[in-house]
Amino acid sequence: MTTTATNRLRRAAAATATGFVAVAVFQALLAAGVPLGRAAWGGAAAELPTALRVSSGVAAVFWLVAATVVLRRGGYPVRWVPERVAGIGTWALVGLLVAGLVMNLASPSPWERFGWAPVIAVLGALCLTVARGHRPAS
Repeated sequence: MTTTATNRLRRAAAATATGFVAVAVFQALLAAGVPLGRAAWGGAAAELPTALRVSSGVAAVFWLVAATVVLRRGGYPVRWVPERVAGIGTWALVGLLVAGLVMNLASPSPWERFGWAPVIAVLGALCLTVARGHRPAS
């Protein structure tokens, strides 16, 4: 892999991970009871019920782990994530992001349709770039 391609892969991984951390922060705020529920989980309630707050807490942890997976795939030294897990996991994240995009576009919440859908589309494209990246195993 050329230096330019390696740098591009690393930048895409860093941008994807940054986006995933932002999603994790949003989910953590929801879990903490901040009334942002109109922009999540279908937008039914500003303040989420307990079950959805717990789900948001789990989602926050998931997105933090996802950030480390794409960083590893992008060549960053995240040694606790095996290379094979990073490769398969990044492709799995692409699939989840596509499913999330469809769900956000179908949501009755304008925050999800016009706010989160474009964000998820960009994160999906970045994650696809990382998933397709070929680099020597480290």
